Amino acid sequence: MKRDKKQFAICVRNEGAEDLEIRKVYQILPDARAAKDKYIRVIDESGEDYLYPADYFVPLELPREAERALSAATR
Repeated sequence: MKRDKKQFAICVRNEGAEDLEIRKVYQILPDARAAKDKYIRVIDESGEDYLYPADYFVPLELPREAERALSAATR
């Protein structure tokens, strides 16, 4: 069975979100309902996934090797 491609984004804002670090790359989890409300589900510094405003992040298109390295680091 093929695994879904993991998605990543870089944090560019963190007002009121102490579990986010600016300029750090975070794994994004798909959440269509949250996206409709302009939120994004992210695994933050606590190791849990939470919703944050989508404009706190910029999605990244990474080379395959970088995706693999980040995926291994987030397991």
